[in-house]
Amino acid sequence: MLVEGSIVALITPFNDNGSINFNKLGELIEFHIEKKTDALLVLGTTGETPTLSHEEDDSVVKYTIEKVNKRIPVYVGAGSNNTDTQVTYCKKYEEMGADALLVISPYYNKANEEGMYLHFKTVADVIKTPLILYNVPGRTGCSIPYSVVKRLATHPNVAAIKEASGNISYLATIAKLASDDFQIYSGNDDMVVPALSLGGCGVISVAANIIPEEMHNMVRYYLDGKTKEALDIQLNYLDFINALFIETNPIPVKEAMNLAGMGVGGYRLPLTYMSEVNRNVLIKEMKVLGKNV
Repeated sequence: MLVEGSIVALITPFNDNGSINFNKLGELIEFHIEKKTDALLVLGTTGETPTLSHEEDDSVVKYTIEKVNKRIPVYVGAGSNNTDTQVTYCKKYEEMGADALLVISPYYNKANEEGMYLHFKTVADVIKTPLILYNVPGRTGCSIPYSVVKRLATHPNVAAIKEASGNISYLATIAKLASDDFQIYSGNDDMVVPALSLGGCGVISVAANIIPEEMHNMVRYYLDGKTKEALDIQLNYLDFINALFIETNPIPVKEAMNLAGMGVGGYRLPLTYMSEVNRNVLIKEMKVLGKNV
């Protein structure tokens, strides 16, 4: 079984010249361990992976695994819309010591149901590290069909799904169809408690980059039967969470971290800084929560 709780979808900090700031990455890793984050996910969408080179991908994984030194699990995004490439990534990061691998539906080229099934099964057949399916149709343009999730959930190497469609009906159907040992992570910070109520085990979170302890507590409270306390956190932070997605992720969360003095740097094109109007919305919500900006 994979970890229950809040897994941060870690941002990639950059220096002023656009290179990866590994010193800051180390600081963030220590920050998350101190603040009770239950696992780290690197090379996710929040980490700006479309603009990282393969060499940079490898460096981030190597650095993170060595820095964490088994204190908490390290999950790695290893997805591709090329199945052979996805196999290569998964094998490489398995050898480097990843505790789980996040694999995505084939974006842009898409696939029919059998192709989608084989895209994931081909990887699952050749590695031993647990796989987490990633359903995020807003990014990929295609959703993993219910029937495919049901078939994959019985595979011994397919452990979980990160469900980020924002569709509670899809989530409920997956919860009904999947096997009992198949875990569900919310991929939406605004739907953590609803996902937990349907049998979810946690969240892979953008917001945890800046409110890690709150996201951990929300999940832990719910799993411990303190549902009112969990709901209070969900609703108290809802407007702030919405502000973190007012522009394309991870633009707002990196802006929020910089406003809070965390110094994580800028972006790589085509991502760039927030508009002033949206930045002011973010600042307003941070002030409501008592965050120094």
